[in-house]
Amino acid sequence: MTVMSAFVEKNAAGLGVLSGVLALGAALGLAEIMKSQTPIGPLPASSGPAATLTAADKQALAALGRGYFIQSCAHCHGDDARGDEGPNLHGLKISNARIEHRIRNGSKGRMPSFAKKYGPAGIAALREYLRTLN
Repeated sequence: MTVMSAFVEKNAAGLGVLSGVLALGAALGLAEIMKSQTPIGPLPASSGPAATLTAADKQALAALGRGYFIQSCAHCHGDDARGDEGPNLHGLKISNARIEHRIRNGSKGRMPSFAKKYGPAGIAALREYLRTLN
């Protein structure tokens, strides 16, 4: 099973954003990740989203970020991001830069750093997913 088919299988709404994810994936150079038989992993540190994203790009990036969230964050923040060991992430009132900083660097004794696991594009995907949570 490919990563993309696993993503679509786990997300009923995945079919609606599949074309956007594929288009954004091509733009970010993710073709090899999508073809692999391994679970979703870190994006290359050198890849990053375009400076200006369309609404469709943001939606596709958020869908990719949801996969990363389930893989790396849900065990503390809950599958719905409403909190468990970690805090509720709905309706964050902090800047995008602060969200990215926290993902990248963690918080001593409370949250691990994900800088080695996700490059700038992966962190941007996580940020976009978190921005969808109201």
